[in-house]
Amino acid sequence: MNTPSVLPRAACDPAACAYLLRFLSHDGRGQDVTVPCDEAGNVDMNALTEHLRNTYLGARAMVGRDYSCPTVQTAPSGPDHHEPLLLPCAA
Repeated sequence: MNTPSVLPRAACDPAACAYLLRFLSHDGRGQDVTVPCDEAGNVDMNALTEHLRNTYLGARAMVGRDYSCPTVQTAPSGPDHHEPLLLPCAA
């Protein structure tokens, strides 16, 4: 099972963060990367901490190698609740 994602709780205020962009680790042992986004999967880079921004850019660069194509999901309403909405890499 994957370890928890990188997104710290403080980075996503539920009132301001209805959607998450999630990159799943391919090996199952790595960390997933999750960042706040809008319904279309657009990420506000200026709203991210420097650490989260660097992690997000690294995950984006490693799609297909270390991470799956990201999915847009609703923000969790309970523990580990994510509902996939959009697959940006899907053809």
